[in-house]
Amino acid sequence: MALYLAVDLGGTKTEYVLADEKSELARVRGGTIKRMRTEATTANENFVSALREIEAKSGVSIREVTRSCVGAAGVTVALVTDWVKEAFAEHVGGELILVGDVEIALDGAFFGGPGVLVIAGTGSNVAGRSPGGEVTTAGGWGPVLSDQGSGARIGYQALRDAFLAYDERRETTLLPEIMKVWELKDVDAFVGYANQIPPPDFSKLAPVVLKCAEAGDVVAQGVLRREAEELAYLVKLVIDRLRKADMRPDWIPDLAFTGSIAEHVAPVREGVVEVLRRDFPGLKVVPGVVDPTLGALWRARNG
Repeated sequence: MALYLAVDLGGTKTEYVLADEKSELARVRGGTIKRMRTEATTANENFVSALREIEAKSGVSIREVTRSCVGAAGVTVALVTDWVKEAFAEHVGGELILVGDVEIALDGAFFGGPGVLVIAGTGSNVAGRSPGGEVTTAGGWGPVLSDQGSGARIGYQALRDAFLAYDERRETTLLPEIMKVWELKDVDAFVGYANQIPPPDFSKLAPVVLKCAEAGDVVAQGVLRREAEELAYLVKLVIDRLRKADMRPDWIPDLAFTGSIAEHVAPVREGVVEVLRRDFPGLKVVPGVVDPTLGALWRARNG
């Protein structure tokens, strides 16, 4: 029996799926094994712990794996790739395929075929693949430079818009709700906390922004609407490139989503689709959100 191990290597967690040709045998979530985010000892402990859990759940030895596929950001960085190759050679049987996280996410949506994927979580990125297999991306330059529609940008922009509303003497529930989350007593404490170095994790404010927007706060609604519009613009750039690459000016690729914001913040996802359908009325959207680990599994099974 052929066995396949799929791994989605993230900066804070790592997802594993062990499967045979037809079905999943075990699914495990472990700590990050990305060497840019953690030192070697911790990465190795996280890796070995996850492998032991997979073996316990499946009753199968990891040494019996036929082929593994690992998707990770930073696959051009030797610190990342060298460690992964060495760790898999030591602990996991079979062949190893190591590709970018964008590639496994695209495969999770389109299984090697063409389409456009919006990745919106803590950060954001838009990736597309033409019928000829050419991959192009837009965004993904981090929270300072881009990350439109991401959790980090939503939180950061909500703070800016909330304080503009404060200066304009407009009502918004964003300030008091964020003060509750950050456990701050007044605006002065708020200003000091928001401007500290290093800054707080603005992505954790996205649920607060969504809560306020759903309750009717126009400032919060404006933040989500604007982030959706800016993310949709990146999708348009990718679609235009794919059309030119494939010499099909009227082709409309299918659209898919992945990431926590795409899954849980409906106004962003729905806003992106609404903006795009103004220019592409025939746009088809893949239901739900993509599981990138399934893209890694597809690659592992197909070599």
